[in-house]
Amino acid sequence: MLLTILFFVFFIGIFGKLIGFALKASWSLIKVILYLVALPLILVGLVFSGLIFIAIPILAIVGLATLFKAVLA
Repeated sequence: MLLTILFFVFFIGIFGKLIGFALKASWSLIKVILYLVALPLILVGLVFSGLIFIAIPILAIVGLATLFKAVLA
């Protein structure tokens, strides 16, 4: 239960920042759909199917990439 709550807190924080990046950058429509629709749906699907231990590292990798992108921008 605690891991699920922690996952969703990080999930909202990271993908909230990605929405900001998507609106600022001139990404193609496919990249916006991938980052804002496909990746969150895949992660939520992993969590609900009981694979939270796979979803958390994926979320951490995406989060670190987002953090480095924000620092370097």
